[in-house]
Amino acid sequence: MSRGGDFARGVRLWLAPQRIRAEGDTPDYRFSLANERTFLAWIRTALALIGGGFAVDQFLPGLAWGIRSGLALALLAAGVLCALRAVNHWVRCERAMRRGEDLPVSRFPALLSLAVAVVAVAMVVVVLFGWEGR
Repeated sequence: MSRGGDFARGVRLWLAPQRIRAEGDTPDYRFSLANERTFLAWIRTALALIGGGFAVDQFLPGLAWGIRSGLALALLAAGVLCALRAVNHWVRCERAMRRGEDLPVSRFPALLSLAVAVVAVAMVVVVLFGWEGR
């Protein structure tokens, strides 16, 4: 199956996870529960990023609008991507376990870490230099 077709199939499984049971064998329930805990950790991360985006927007009114909006939008976008990645990763891992395949690898954790680090460095600069809105 093509990469695009496999992705589309995976997205359909987001909303109908019972279809995963049609693939392979049922893994040890402990692995499925560990996969679910990982999913929930990604969702908590997404919620924290979204909360951070709203906090930057709401609690830094003295910050120049463009800087405040840029930081807030970066955090909100990272939260959205993290939430989407959570469900995608959960489905991919569940399918791999049922098929007896290696768990999927991803660059997403590294990219998310870099994005959060860039926003954090930008916020350190803002705190040090205090860019005020005019």
